[in-house]
Amino acid sequence: MRRNIVHEGSGQLTYEIREIVAVAQALQKLGVKITWENIGDPIQKGEAMPSWMKEILVALVREDRTYGYVSTQGVYETRQFLADLVNSRDGCQITLDDIIFFNGLGDAVAKIFGFLKREARVIGPSPAYSTHSSAEAAHSGYEHLTYECCPKRNWLPDLDDLENKIKYNDSIAGMLLINPDNPTGSVYPRDFLVKMIDIARRHRVFVVSDEIYIHIVYNGAQTVHLSEVIGDLPGIAMRGISKEFPWPGSRCGWLEVFNKDKYPEFARYVRSLINAKMLEVCSTSLPQYSIPKIIGDPRYLDHLERRKKLFESRVNEAYEIFSKVEGIHVTRPQGAFYMAILFEDNVLNDRQTLPLENSDVKKFVEAHIRDVETDKRFVYYLLGATGICVVPLTGFCCNRKGIRITMLECDDEKRLWTWHTIAESIKHYLHSA
Repeated sequence: MRRNIVHEGSGQLTYEIREIVAVAQALQKLGVKITWENIGDPIQKGEAMPSWMKEILVALVREDRTYGYVSTQGVYETRQFLADLVNSRDGCQITLDDIIFFNGLGDAVAKIFGFLKREARVIGPSPAYSTHSSAEAAHSGYEHLTYECCPKRNWLPDLDDLENKIKYNDSIAGMLLINPDNPTGSVYPRDFLVKMIDIARRHRVFVVSDEIYIHIVYNGAQTVHLSEVIGDLPGIAMRGISKEFPWPGSRCGWLEVFNKDKYPEFARYVRSLINAKMLEVCSTSLPQYSIPKIIGDPRYLDHLERRKKLFESRVNEAYEIFSKVEGIHVTRPQGAFYMAILFEDNVLNDRQTLPLENSDVKKFVEAHIRDVETDKRFVYYLLGATGICVVPLTGFCCNRKGIRITMLECDDEKRLWTWHTIAESIKHYLHSA
């Protein structure tokens, strides 16, 4: 072509959570029965949205208004409802004009990073959720900037590392945190969040907090919303219904914007996000109409408590299995529905294998393990030998070697089989060479 049409950051658009699917599907064609442990979709793993929520949706479907466009920022009464929820906490106060709806947080992430000045960077955690790390890296054209999270300290961020990187890199304009965290299940206590906000305040950077799992916290952990600790700093909280209702197919998420009235440049940036959404007219209407009716229903709090207990039970079940395996380190998650299984240093090499009885599968796996990270090598062998599809930890913008599993499988027998099979496969793999 006469001109190079490829964006400089296109090579940074990677998403291992979905990319591993292509490998699994190729093995599926070779006769391998796949157990999907790669993605956080509660519905795919057998959870059903409660019937009372479905009844609310059925009633909304009968209303003609739910088939039309809505305001660019979202349904008026829904934004007012969410603003009132924020204002009921002891913290930053907002108006409905500080709420912006998007077609899922993936859409919001693309806008947040895509409309930053290219030279303005946002530092995020490592391990990093791929949607954030890829979008931030793509907007800049460079690798995503990260601060380290410490597996031996419940995967909490290394505050010294965070502050030093912000202090000595003046291109950093924003700080991203994910609380509760994906992929580690870490939950940030209030006093820890205050320390992170203090770093942002002293170095004059804005804060973005992904709170999609904020109401899935257990095992004695407690945390707070960004609005409760942000003070007078510019900030954005990211919220949604995909994991809470759960309704991932709704593609419905929103931003809560704090203190834009105090920072003219931040206000202009937020306006650019709204204008970008305006070009798309608006986000999908039906799920927005459902939010006040479902979250405002007296049964909703019981729904949240039931799910917390459910995931706490599964997390503790998984921890008991994996904590007994030599050569790995696991931290008991306190939120979300993931567990990071970390390989100890120097236990992986390029000679380890798992038995692959099907010759075609063996040929496929061996062709795909050349020049890959050692944890990804294990993932390919696990796929070929057992059909279990997990994500390598290096796929989360991380130098540490490990895998991520989910707590979502609703079939108790299958869930236990999956975890025991992974545990036994790790033992076999580590002792194979």
